[in-house]
Amino acid sequence: MTTNPPYPSELGADRAPGETVPRDDTSIGALIGDITTDLSRLMRQEVELAKAEVKEEAGKAGKGAAMYGAAGFAGYLTIVLLSFAAVFGIGRALGLDWAALIIAAVWAVIGAVLFVRARNQMRQVDPKPRRTVETLKEDAQWAKHPTS
Repeated sequence: MTTNPPYPSELGADRAPGETVPRDDTSIGALIGDITTDLSRLMRQEVELAKAEVKEEAGKAGKGAAMYGAAGFAGYLTIVLLSFAAVFGIGRALGLDWAALIIAAVWAVIGAVLFVRARNQMRQVDPKPRRTVETLKEDAQWAKHPTS
């Protein structure tokens, strides 16, 4: 009895590297192993894709943060120069010493108001991720009793 040589497609010549050739005599264990390998590869590829996307977005966010920083510095300079202008403007009527004290007092009041508001806002912050802790407890409970 002569055996015909296998066709190239049966040898896997038209398949990607690592891709298995479907055969009728493949065991269930081998199929499950192939599925496990494929799922593992898929998960690694998805993780790599996520890393690449996060890295790209982090770069964009870094550039945006730098622009916010530059805008904040420009705003700071504007406030300083406007404060000097106010001092010199008021100084024509009251003298520079009184004008500087008035502007300093205005900035002290603004600073105090902002501090109180920031402190009240920070008191409302809860550092514990309560919803996450709750869902983790639910997951642990389900893992102990998956049928309930």
